[in-house]
Amino acid sequence: MATWVVGDVQGCFSTFQALLDRLEFRPGRDRLWFVGDLVNRGPDSLGMLRWAYRHRDSLVCVLGNHELHLLAQREGVIPARRRDTLAPLLAAPDADELCDWVAGLPFVHRENGFLLVHAGLLPRWDLAAVEAAGAAAREALARDRRGFLRALYSLRGDILPEHDRKSPGDDPDRAVAAASVFTRVRIVDGEGTPSFEFDGAPESIPPGHRPWFEGLSLPDELTVLFGHWAALGLMVAGRAVGLDSGCVWNGSLTALRLEDGELRIQPAAEGDGQAL
Repeated sequence: MATWVVGDVQGCFSTFQALLDRLEFRPGRDRLWFVGDLVNRGPDSLGMLRWAYRHRDSLVCVLGNHELHLLAQREGVIPARRRDTLAPLLAAPDADELCDWVAGLPFVHRENGFLLVHAGLLPRWDLAAVEAAGAAAREALARDRRGFLRALYSLRGDILPEHDRKSPGDDPDRAVAAASVFTRVRIVDGEGTPSFEFDGAPESIPPGHRPWFEGLSLPDELTVLFGHWAALGLMVAGRAVGLDSGCVWNGSLTALRLEDGELRIQPAAEGDGQAL
């Protein structure tokens, strides 16, 4: 039995299938963890999501910003954007079934010394705060999907309330803010507040800011697995492992075996990537 963690696929289903062959994945024996962003920007989000749904009993996937983007379009909260490639998925006869499954995915997953999240965390959050924030965001999305997504795509999703930033509690605005952190953060300022607009390489981080994973308040024995930051690239160091190797930008798709740290890196298939 092996557990492989796979970076951002983003609809690059041909590349994923090639990687899967190399992993010798067998449902029921092996498990796949995904850092989120199964869909969008690549050419076959529908194929990728159908595969994931069919094998859902053998995988763990956390919500990424592109899953939320899919749900927001499905709910009529936002229009399609120029680089989106979700139209075939949204028009598919099984779109409701697939989107309902996506909407039930967690924002964070912890198991056997690993914490899986799409983008990152607030450095000041301890483990109890992370899990409380993840549960609150998941429950808020389940309770009122459209209302939650409307709040997320408004300014409310960028505001971290000043009172008790360690945990979102039962405040809907704080649950929305936590979802923004889990799915969008890359860097924080000196006070630990996210700068959501930044998407560049580490060497272009503005003065007074740092990557979110520096100075974590989590237990030393816990390793965070994340994606989202293509400009960071593959990073296997210390207590945080970044697995977005930019497949959709003609980079590669990376898988990490949790049992021994072995990496498998699959170059993007022709036609899977977008021009930068």
